[in-house]
Amino acid sequence: MRKLLGEFIFHIFSNTIALFAAVNFVAGFTFQGDFTAMLIAAAILTVINLLVKPILKLFFGPLILLTFGLFSIVINAITLAILDFFSTPLTIQGYVPLLYGTLIVTAVNLTLALAGKWIYKE
Repeated sequence: MRKLLGEFIFHIFSNTIALFAAVNFVAGFTFQGDFTAMLIAAAILTVINLLVKPILKLFFGPLILLTFGLFSIVINAITLAILDFFSTPLTIQGYVPLLYGTLIVTAVNLTLALAGKWIYKE
């Protein structure tokens, strides 16, 4: 239970850094709020990733296989679009900022996940 809670907090931390990077580097990916609102948005994104993303991967599994995993970028974009719908301070203005934001959030989360596994060798 303690490990599960630690991983959940780590994912919130990782998503906070990823959203912060996307807001600062992508024009059209804006966030109107303070740090607390950013943490709440990151927590919402974490819950979306834990609950909705596996269902999307199951549903779009054949497309993921046909595109050798590249369709996962579309699934990540869908999760960010869902976050945009549910989070009032976050605004994504168009498909190009959504794509760039998705790539940044994916890269930051992947980097932090690999660093976390390297630091905390299990």
